[in-house]
Amino acid sequence: MDAKYADLRRATDETAAVDAHAHNLIPAGSALPLICCFSEADGDVLALDPRSLSFKRILRDIAALYNCDASLEKVEEFRRAQGLSSITSKCFKAANISAIVVDDWATFDNTLELESHESFVPKVYRVMRIENLAEAIINGVSVFFLFEIIAAYRSGLEINPSVSKKDAEDGLRQELTSRRPLRIKNKNLIDYLFIRSLEIAVLFHLPMQIHTGFGDENLDLRKCNPLNLRALLDGERFAECQIVLLHALYPFSREASHLASAYSQVNLDVGLAIPKLSVQGITSSLKELLELAPIKKVMFSTDGYAFPETYYLGTKRAREVVYRVLSAACKDGDLTIHEAIEAVEDIFRRNALNLYRLNVANESVQQNTTSIDGTSTSSLSCSEKDGVLFVRMVWNDASGQHRCRVVPADRFYRTVRNKGVGLGIAAAGFTSFSDAPADGTNLTCTGEIRLVADMSTLLRIPWSRDEEMVMADMQISSGEASEYCPRNALRKMAKVLLDEFNVTVKAGFENEFYLLTKLASEEHDQWVPYDNSSYCSTSAFDGASSILKEVYSCLKAADIVVEQIHAEGGNGQFEITLKYVMCTLAADNQIYAREIIKSVARKHGVIATFLPKPDLNDHGSGLHVHLSLWENDQNVFMGSSKYNYFGMSRIGERFLAGVYHHLPSILAFTAPHPHCYERIQPNTFSGAYLCWGKENKEAPLRTSCPPGMPLDFVSNFEIKSFDGCANPHLGLAAIIAAGIDGLKRGLKEWCLLQNQILQIVMPNTKGYRMTCLGLWNHLLRTKFCMN
Repeated sequence: MDAKYADLRRATDETAAVDAHAHNLIPAGSALPLICCFSEADGDVLALDPRSLSFKRILRDIAALYNCDASLEKVEEFRRAQGLSSITSKCFKAANISAIVVDDWATFDNTLELESHESFVPKVYRVMRIENLAEAIINGVSVFFLFEIIAAYRSGLEINPSVSKKDAEDGLRQELTSRRPLRIKNKNLIDYLFIRSLEIAVLFHLPMQIHTGFGDENLDLRKCNPLNLRALLDGERFAECQIVLLHALYPFSREASHLASAYSQVNLDVGLAIPKLSVQGITSSLKELLELAPIKKVMFSTDGYAFPETYYLGTKRAREVVYRVLSAACKDGDLTIHEAIEAVEDIFRRNALNLYRLNVANESVQQNTTSIDGTSTSSLSCSEKDGVLFVRMVWNDASGQHRCRVVPADRFYRTVRNKGVGLGIAAAGFTSFSDAPADGTNLTCTGEIRLVADMSTLLRIPWSRDEEMVMADMQISSGEASEYCPRNALRKMAKVLLDEFNVTVKAGFENEFYLLTKLASEEHDQWVPYDNSSYCSTSAFDGASSILKEVYSCLKAADIVVEQIHAEGGNGQFEITLKYVMCTLAADNQIYAREIIKSVARKHGVIATFLPKPDLNDHGSGLHVHLSLWENDQNVFMGSSKYNYFGMSRIGERFLAGVYHHLPSILAFTAPHPHCYERIQPNTFSGAYLCWGKENKEAPLRTSCPPGMPLDFVSNFEIKSFDGCANPHLGLAAIIAAGIDGLKRGLKEWCLLQNQILQIVMPNTKGYRMTCLGLWNHLLRTKFCMN
């Protein structure tokens, strides 16, 4: 070894790996022969495997680990003498794996339960295989996460993103006529399962693993070229998905590298090819993956299965080949040694941790506390999660208050992550002005709910690097969502809209807030505006640039995309606009964004307030939200040549009509505090009238035609009567529920009627100036919308 690369060699050998795709082990006495861990072959072909290059090398590697003769008979003899628990401990310790992600639908003989693997590796996670789940349901098997699909092994990767529900139903009928237990083969049904699963994965921010390249003997390699996925990846529909292509895409590694470089959604996995190819084959495959693909998109896995030796072999060979490829890249000048060491961390750990949002310390396996059969052996030592002292479990209650429980990191990862923490049920109904349940809730000091971490939202706190925060769901003792959980309320509404109308909602929030600085005086300190500059003032941005730059960096670190920042009209008032994303993610992002803005401001000695009207003599602060409707990869809120009502489609018109019809009730969620109505006043661009309008910023519902759009069409609508007092999950849930009602009841006439009222009222609004609270009462008296 070149001494110049000693640090790179050390990093490659010692980095505790995250195995991002593997399978269950099998117990002692299984009928599966050990020779199966050497090859993907089966039947008569397997008997010839000892003559392959990889077999001879693998046998020597195992024999060296066991310190026995390099023959299959001697290795099997050693295994029997040591016992499976001892062998498994030895393999995992040598592999130095800190976590495994297990596809536990493997059909090997008598596989071990997922929990059994926790005796040998610090962290174990499950992959849900979509086709097998569907087959289990159809075959009547009870099934209890990451998503995974094996379409390439069934019908190929040329997935039809436009496959219809009717095509899938026809395919299911054909499948149901075949022999049980059912094995799904119909392409339309597989494609439909894939598309709907990917939609759900996007909704819940879960990556999807896709089997590609060589593997099972029943695949048609001609249909496994990943370039077949381009029809799926093009367009907006799945622009926010994350997919992982498995098996190093062999023999399509070069095509995979191109795909990962061209599409933000595509990530690559090196499993199975390591160690099943020759050393030259593995090296060539990894080099081809890295020719174009960003290193941040390539991750390690063993594709280990059945035998613990497969985990060891996959890790051992991966370390050797990664070192070989990266040291060559250093010699060629592609990387510096420091950059190569960073690449090692990325490939073996960081990429998987970030993509799958896993919670894994830099732990390595030493010894085990229990055997694979449940009997005591030796001990497993896991270091505390590196550098993290506390985990904040954050929730936003019904009154819009940000609250958190802070748990020491070691306790969180040991027990709380899985079991949650208790919370008195009365806290679900606390008001914004008192830590006591609101009148009429009937909540008392009796009863408890559990705060359970949604690990997909885990975030290393950018302004406090020794802490993490995670969004918490409210659950009852059975593990079901509590009726008081705002996040679940939004998920339920989004699911109804998707299930009944095949439509999803994307949302983007505009955060308006004031920065206040302390003015010290002899009498008393007071908080005053950070500056007195005007709307979009360059001097205002310059004055607060150090704060705003750090806010932007923290938002970026949290994967929250900022579209623009500017000074607003109030003294010391600013706006940060977030990019539209799926509504569930938008609400989570909004809570994190507010935490980031307030915390960074506090760090700089100022206060960021989102109050709707902190100064009655200055502008109010809103939380305007833009919403659009999507079906497949199309914006279906927008009109078309077939139907166009003021720029809206029929579905867009009816959805907006439902929101308009229920707007007085929606305000209970989007403007829940009496203080909110100090802001919602005429002539303040805050939506004080019950009306809608195209590009009308006085209307609470504004249809929007951004630059570049044809003037005859609109892309989305904005709700202006939404502010920082609101819980964003409940606000969006109320809006979607109203839109669903509009779709179900075909409330198109309300838009028509409103347009007539708009034309009459808006030219002379003097007699109609009323706050939304007053308008609500007015509507109830006149029964204007009740018929």
